[in-house]
Amino acid sequence: MKLTRISDHIWSLRLWMIIPVQVWLVKDKDGITLVDAGIPMMAKGILRGIEQLQAGPLRQIALTHGHADHVGGLPRILETNPVPVHAHRIEIPYIEGELPYRAGKRTVAVLPKGATVALREENPGQLSPIGSLTPYFTPGHSPGHVVYYHEEDRVLLAGDLFASRRGRLRKPLFTPDMTEVLRSSAVVGTLKPVRLEVCHGGGVLRAADQLEAYIAKEAKSHAGKAKLGARPPR
Repeated sequence: MKLTRISDHIWSLRLWMIIPVQVWLVKDKDGITLVDAGIPMMAKGILRGIEQLQAGPLRQIALTHGHADHVGGLPRILETNPVPVHAHRIEIPYIEGELPYRAGKRTVAVLPKGATVALREENPGQLSPIGSLTPYFTPGHSPGHVVYYHEEDRVLLAGDLFASRRGRLRKPLFTPDMTEVLRSSAVVGTLKPVRLEVCHGGGVLRAADQLEAYIAKEAKSHAGKAKLGARPPR
């Protein structure tokens, strides 16, 4: 795993497993916030990266959502760093094994019940900052997916709201509600980050400049697939 600085306060850690899997370390005045925890084999590299930064201890973990490739490193990391783990309140029942992500599938508890801290809401729909990061509710890829914006660095840590390839926005993998994802992607047009980071892919510069074309393309593609799926059998 390679530790790469992407802005003044943010570093990425990436592992290639057919596709890249990426997490982020964010430096604050009192220590480090880890955004997502990757897959189990990334835990050791994440802990090593925190030591390598020499920017203080791990203070908290902020999850974009609870899919296996975003929470796999949690058990080992928490063994030696018993810090709060934050997620959107809607996502917590999935992380703690009360609900399955897919109907008919078994539940998988990554953390015990009550171990995950719900992101605070100042007003309905407005999430409170976690250190230097402001969360935004962006459902679609998962019910309680959020992204985190670092206002000073103008970097958006977008989890699986998008994928990317060669600096271009791509639709996220294995997404049950693409219509909702496209609605959620409007956050990029509002924030206009200088850099957008995704779990599966490289950084995207000035992503807001691509947003209109991306939404139009994916909306058309999604509508076409929906029509095909609705055709009666012959």
